[in-house]
Amino acid sequence: MADKTHEELSQELLGKPFAELTDIQKSVIDMIACESPTGAHPHLAPDDRTFWERLADKVAAVGGSWSFIFGFFTFLMAWIGWNVVTVRAHLAFDIYPFIFLNLMLSMLAAIQAPVIMMSQNRAAAKDREAAEHDSVVNLRAELEILQLHRKLDGVREEQLEALIRGQGETLELLRGQVAALTQQLAGKA
Repeated sequence: MADKTHEELSQELLGKPFAELTDIQKSVIDMIACESPTGAHPHLAPDDRTFWERLADKVAAVGGSWSFIFGFFTFLMAWIGWNVVTVRAHLAFDIYPFIFLNLMLSMLAAIQAPVIMMSQNRAAAKDREAAEHDSVVNLRAELEILQLHRKLDGVREEQLEALIRGQGETLELLRGQVAALTQQLAGKA
């Protein structure tokens, strides 16, 4: 297989000239021609994220969890409860309508939303890489299986031809023996 050209493989496996293939298809034909492995999955690559990217991923992981939601709900109820119960004792620091709490929530949302979007964008880019890698692996596997089928069909055809030749030879031997027996029987009669 290594002696086949890219053009021959392209025509044989995909039915198109090599020049008309997409970049992914060309890379798969290159790997098949060179008989090289597909390569490691992008998720197995070393972690090359910066400190800020890792922080954004952790903020997104924590901010998108049920434990954060329940914990933050508990914190909000404690804030409101303290300020409602202690208002008569003049210990409340944020009386109704809780303007300071609204300011804190707005600031949290203004900071947390872009951080989560950064993490999602990075995750989406990594998912696209993984999907492209999976596409290459699947296409290569499909083409390799197609080649194996063709090789097996060739072997089967050779075996059938050999079997037919053998049966032809057997028939010729039987015909010769029948002719010899016929002559012997005719000579005795």
